[in-house]
Amino acid sequence: MLVVTTPTIARWRVVEHLGIVSGEAILGANIFRDFLAGIRDIVGGRSAAYEKELRNAKAIALQEMSAQAEELGANAIVSADLDYETIQMGRGGGMLMVSASGTAVIVEEGE
Repeated sequence: MLVVTTPTIARWRVVEHLGIVSGEAILGANIFRDFLAGIRDIVGGRSAAYEKELRNAKAIALQEMSAQAEELGANAIVSADLDYETIQMGRGGGMLMVSASGTAVIVEEGE
């Protein structure tokens, strides 16, 4: 499945718009990792644990969106967008949410 953030694809022609598709991923953040990430934020550096979770959540959201597009018969998604949010869940807990959305289309070589 070809997924692009642009409304068109170079050298391809959109022949049919099938509708909006989306995918979401909500992952819990471990309290121990939160603590270590907080320390890294204070002393500098990157939080590898959070970066890994972000990549994982993004992959899940894109995979779900692509699966939904395939069910509609699409071979591409245009105007794809990713949104990231954190949800605080009381003391020391939180969730990471990534949502992906775009327009499922059928494209053919052309233009």
